[in-house]
Amino acid sequence: MLAALAGLAMCIAGAWNLERARSGLTIAPLNAGATPATVYRRDNGASAPVVVICHGFAGSRQFMEAYALTLAHAGYIAVAFDFEGHGRNPRPMSGDVTHVDGTTRLLQAEIGRVTDAALALLGADGRVALLGHSMASDIIVRQAIADPRVGATVAISMFSNAVTALEPRDLLIVSGAWETMLRANALHNVRLIDPAAKEDETIGDPAKGSGRRAAVAPGVEHIGVLYSSAALLEARKWLDAAFGRESTGPVATTGMWIILLLSGIVLLAWPMSSLLPRSGTPVPAIAPGTFLLAALAPAALTPLLLRFVDTRFLPVLVAGYLTAHLLVYGGLCLGILALRGVRPGRIAIIPALALATYGILVFGGALDRYVASFMPIPARLPIIAAMAVGAIPYMLGESVALEGGRAPFWRMLVARGAFLVSLGIAVTLDFQRLFFLLIILPVIVAFFVVFGLMGGWVGRRTMSPAAVGLALGLILAWSLGVTFPMFSRG
Repeated sequence: MLAALAGLAMCIAGAWNLERARSGLTIAPLNAGATPATVYRRDNGASAPVVVICHGFAGSRQFMEAYALTLAHAGYIAVAFDFEGHGRNPRPMSGDVTHVDGTTRLLQAEIGRVTDAALALLGADGRVALLGHSMASDIIVRQAIADPRVGATVAISMFSNAVTALEPRDLLIVSGAWETMLRANALHNVRLIDPAAKEDETIGDPAKGSGRRAAVAPGVEHIGVLYSSAALLEARKWLDAAFGRESTGPVATTGMWIILLLSGIVLLAWPMSSLLPRSGTPVPAIAPGTFLLAALAPAALTPLLLRFVDTRFLPVLVAGYLTAHLLVYGGLCLGILALRGVRPGRIAIIPALALATYGILVFGGALDRYVASFMPIPARLPIIAAMAVGAIPYMLGESVALEGGRAPFWRMLVARGAFLVSLGIAVTLDFQRLFFLLIILPVIVAFFVVFGLMGGWVGRRTMSPAAVGLALGLILAWSLGVTFPMFSRG
């Protein structure tokens, strides 16, 4: 009962504060051709500059909402959008991702189209700035140089070799304190103007278009910088200086409330799992030798077996390979366990449906509204279904090997660590083809932490490893299917 009350209180407090951050704003869709975009502005606000906000690789417009809310409260017209292949954008990425004249140019053109639509909005005063994170930081720098309408640029977690001593005008580079390499690159780009420049020192004059600054957001990394109040204030102050404004309004410190809401949803799964029927047959205790063989052998064999296999069968970057990796890994694990007399047993349908529904609709629904795109467009449904062919066998194998959540904690660390190492081996063997797997690894780690915890509660209650494996396999396929950028080589 105490856990249920605590979880519910956390959910209410988190959701209430996240919705409060939106109060006083008009949030509406923007027609920018095929590109889905959202406009954030003050209710009945005066004419103001436009800020076009661009997310990073495997992100979506929700990822950048703290900046959109903060700038809208400050009186700017903030426009966030989903790049091609990302979020709810139906058009896949295309071009050569390894060359500037390939995918980068196409994404620049998309920023240009969104900028056109944003400047056509009622109340836009003709001035525009670009703000982008990670992958988008290089793209906005290049677009700011190419588009004379851009009056200021805010590059977050930037790495770009397009910056010169003169361009782009009024460039703010914000890095998290823990982004050591990106901080060095930021300082290098400021020292193109003044070799003696230091971090958190403004060089030139933003009011004259010559400003440049390498700011550091304390205590955060590549994702935390998107929610850092220091980073949000740096962006607002920089744009005010560039456009001759003095802004007020709240800073959208949504990060802590997102964590509280999602933690509450996870905590609620614990008492809710106790309501499920005990409808399974527990897996007998697995001998240490059998467990280690089932956990480690697939980790070593899978990348070797797939080394020379063409896995480009899905219109999504490296998703085909990951699906094949999951399928082979899970098949090997289940096969080894079966040879040792260990099998999944009967699937308890009600617990499986309950866990899958809670994970996708409740936890995923909160993610979709406040964090990142999680509800798929129709084009992604076949991708999710295809990835489930690999994800379900993998999660079945893991769930059985971990005895439906009853295995010792060290076994969970070994099993999941081995899978991550296996993906690392695959990338090492074919870095050029599979390096995008490194970017998706945080999604898998987050999945293990969040859904692995919920799956353990359900498994220990229902005694059905098969139900847990099926549900977690569906959730994993869904999570990966909505995260990977769609890509066309045509």
